[in-house]
Amino acid sequence: MPAGSGSARRLRPPVRRHLPQRRAFRAYLQGLLLPRERNKTLTGLAGTEPVLGAQAGPAQRLQLFLSESVWDAQAVNTRRLELLCADPATRPHDGGVLILDETGDRKDGTHTDHVAHQYLGAVGRIDNGIVSVTSLWADDDVYHPLHGVPYIPARRLSQGKADPAFRTRP
Repeated sequence: MPAGSGSARRLRPPVRRHLPQRRAFRAYLQGLLLPRERNKTLTGLAGTEPVLGAQAGPAQRLQLFLSESVWDAQAVNTRRLELLCADPATRPHDGGVLILDETGDRKDGTHTDHVAHQYLGAVGRIDNGIVSVTSLWADDDVYHPLHGVPYIPARRLSQGKADPAFRTRP
């Protein structure tokens, strides 16, 4: 989404406390949506070089925004979905489909929430990683994500499979 587009401005209310926070929110959205090779990394989102770029101003401002800003992610997502459903070009219709997808990404270590030794579809085998279930709306012209929920493996819950929070993957 280009800077200054109407949709970016309409998402402003949940993060409107300070001008730097609004600017960082816009930079974050641009980093997610622009066609970049590394949009899953902080330096990729900020559009800087991978190693030295982490110390650059854009990456540092984005890091501060992501780690320290107080804003309601659910309110932003709710507003995003309201805007998508209100626009004739992106609202659901009979010519589109709802897609549910389970995606797994490799992740070393065990300190990050939801990381476990589990089947990862992206690598086609059991490995250490995070699995999430997402929903996506698509038709011939557009597609956009709706929701994403991380899967919590039984071993990450205090009572394992007996824990009330345990669910098999939908």
